[in-house]
Amino acid sequence: MSQVRPALSQLALADTPNAAAWARRRTVDVLRHWHVPPDHIETARLIVSELATNAIQHPQPSAAGSPEPRTLTVTLRLLGPRLVIYVGDHDRRPPILRAAGAAATSGRGLLLVEMMSHRWGYYHPPASGKVVWAELALDAASRVMPDAGESGPVAGDPLLMGQVLVGLREL
Repeated sequence: MSQVRPALSQLALADTPNAAAWARRRTVDVLRHWHVPPDHIETARLIVSELATNAIQHPQPSAAGSPEPRTLTVTLRLLGPRLVIYVGDHDRRPPILRAAGAAATSGRGLLLVEMMSHRWGYYHPPASGKVVWAELALDAASRVMPDAGESGPVAGDPLLMGQVLVGLREL
């Protein structure tokens, strides 16, 4: 009996400001190749963008004189009806979910990841650093939807949601 191997894509990038753009491009290309529906591709693209941007903007300072260039890794893994996104960096500090004020121009990345993913988390691999992951449910039966009366921090504030959408268009 043969088993279908899970689809896997791994990309290592230099920790530079343009790494998030390369990670987004690669995500779209790979997911199109895997025939993932367009709405899920856009969601994955945004999650990759937020996680890669966090890895670039919030690194732990390196040891003085360290010759090693900083890198981040983006791994996509398609496991049946689930897509798991992993972004690894060299910083061991855990990601922090913050409440950004309505006037803030940043600080909503993990909130967006939390709202758009089925679940998310992080772990410390044996070597060093951390990996932040997010799981997307690609089938309607396994999606987590809020109750009709439930209003989350973004859904309850139309101004905040508008600011987030404007920011997404600028990506």
